[in-house]
Amino acid sequence: MEESLPCVSSMASAETLFEVPFSLNSYHVSEKLGFVLPDPLEELPPYYQPWMDIALRVPELVHSHELRSHINKMPLLSSKFLQRHRELRLAHLALGMMTMGYVWQEGENDTVDILPCSLAVPYWEVSQRLGLPPILTHADAVLANWKKKDPEGPFSMENLELLVTLPGGESVWGFFMVTLLVELAAVPALKNIPVVINGVRNGDAEMVALALERIAESIEEMNDALKLMHGDSDIVTECYTFCHQKSMLIIVFIPSVRGAFSLLWGHEDLPVWVLTWKDNPTMPHGLIYEGVQMEPMEFSGGSAAQSSLLHCFDELLGVKHEENSGAFLTRMRNYMLPAHKQLIQDLSLQPSLRAFVQQQASNPLKEAFHLCVTKLLALRSYHINVVSRFITVQASLARQMQVQSQRSKAGEMISKAPKALEERGTGGSSIMTFLKTVRDHTKDACLSETMKEIKH
Repeated sequence: MEESLPCVSSMASAETLFEVPFSLNSYHVSEKLGFVLPDPLEELPPYYQPWMDIALRVPELVHSHELRSHINKMPLLSSKFLQRHRELRLAHLALGMMTMGYVWQEGENDTVDILPCSLAVPYWEVSQRLGLPPILTHADAVLANWKKKDPEGPFSMENLELLVTLPGGESVWGFFMVTLLVELAAVPALKNIPVVINGVRNGDAEMVALALERIAESIEEMNDALKLMHGDSDIVTECYTFCHQKSMLIIVFIPSVRGAFSLLWGHEDLPVWVLTWKDNPTMPHGLIYEGVQMEPMEFSGGSAAQSSLLHCFDELLGVKHEENSGAFLTRMRNYMLPAHKQLIQDLSLQPSLRAFVQQQASNPLKEAFHLCVTKLLALRSYHINVVSRFITVQASLARQMQVQSQRSKAGEMISKAPKALEERGTGGSSIMTFLKTVRDHTKDACLSETMKEIKH
């Protein structure tokens, strides 16, 4: 029988943590898949078929403007028959996709103030049991939203499908799949984090250096996976070709391994999706979850800043984020599964790797640490390049198109969408400022004797 999500005590002291070798076993991290949920379920128990019937049709029902009416007629189902962790994860994914579709069916000019009881109550209950907020998160849309076409085949773009999706077709699929592959590329790095920590505890410079080299290789593989979204794949090229030929808008997801991901635009018959009701001027008071509480609640939309990967690397390597960027990243940890959030917290309690490297008279160790930081820096710099290409440049293009177009419904959408989406991500961050600040903080983690090698 499938085990429930393990609980990790937040009261653990540093002394208790150091009594036994550090391990990932108690943090719900898969040996083969890291933070990715192994073998997500494709179906819920028959009682919940009304949910799945609608969730699997979200793109179609948004396009026909019928999703809200279907959800308004949906029966109120109890969540008590969801017994296993993977059942809860699929339920949270399905309810989250329906919620996004319900709120944004007509775009930002016709949002809703109240999520109906038949959706809000079970969504809240499932969220409470998982320790996640009632909004679509990275843990849902990426970590628990995949299946292989050929179960025995590889993890590749050609062999992966989404369980549930949003409007946007191939671009949505491409975004989620690339982000999933970035997560999977990080698995060797995750497996070597305990090796580094235990090596530091035991004063074994050689062990630490070898583990850091493997982590650096894994971070480079993450960067290679991210490049699938940056012109090395036909997915994005085809989307923009369509956009330019039709002179209209098309939904395009933009990956943010460190910061928030954004949607640039939507087809004229689809909404511009801004997947958040926190710090969103179109929903300044948040959303009322009917049957849960009378006051509206605010939650940040799905963001790759909710991925635990780089939070772990930052804690390991001593990357310190201050002021606004640090506050945003700390808040994003509340959108992670509790065990993953606890892992990040416990990593912060470990002896300082950076101080250990500085104290050791080992050039291979210093070189390995330097390599790790520079690979992480390269990943964040490349991500800035991706965001610039797919948000900043395309926003400028959209403004030019707006000037050339007639004042139509599509033209109005062009005029409204670019500035807001250029400036802010779905998680509520100021995209370019945030990413550049995070990159600079990464650079600051380098040892003083190696800083001159990476100054730009």
